[in-house]
Amino acid sequence: MLNDRRIRIITGHYGSGKTEFSINYAIKLSELNKKVALCDLDVVNLYFRSREKEDILKEKGIRVIASSMRGNAVDIPAISSEVLAPIEDKSYDAVFDVGGDPAGARTLGRYNPYLKEGDYDMFIVVNANRPETMTKEKVIEYIVKIEDTSRLKVTGLINNTHMLKQTKLEDILKGYELVNEVSLATGLDIKYNVCLEALKEKLPTNLKGEIFPIKLYMREEWMI
Repeated sequence: MLNDRRIRIITGHYGSGKTEFSINYAIKLSELNKKVALCDLDVVNLYFRSREKEDILKEKGIRVIASSMRGNAVDIPAISSEVLAPIEDKSYDAVFDVGGDPAGARTLGRYNPYLKEGDYDMFIVVNANRPETMTKEKVIEYIVKIEDTSRLKVTGLINNTHMLKQTKLEDILKGYELVNEVSLATGLDIKYNVCLEALKEKLPTNLKGEIFPIKLYMREEWMI
């Protein structure tokens, strides 16, 4: 994680688990005694949003920057001007949780003048169990659309193939095979293989990319 660039942009299709990854990533940075800001730019749909866990994040010392309109279920594309703070203030390690399709990535495009190539990483979160990203061709098509819309370059791949709390080792390995195909076709590195903490010790040690165990902050106890 410490080798990633200071500004980390996390995007991925609906159901990829990008928000769950973003929250876990920000928390792990905080645990490494980094000054962290989590910027929620997911303002054009009503799915899970990282700002829903603002209380937990603040308890861990993470600055949460989200819509200028308060309310978790408000579908208004209103971004706080505070977003520029962790971009310009180099004392921050910034994590951007970006909308899950090219329309959502358009929000990120407005910050293009402030994000110079080499100053940021943009990671694509891939869930091979989702119909929209279950083949190499579909993932690459998605990458191209995100890059065209945001006018920023993808720099790495994240395998987050899951079935929520029912995720098995086979799911993660299936996703690894897919992102490895994409990596070979595009030249993009596999950065992380995400897994539930209980599966960490079961994963092979020769996978490309770092094993990244997570907690399911976005799934309430009563959820499957």
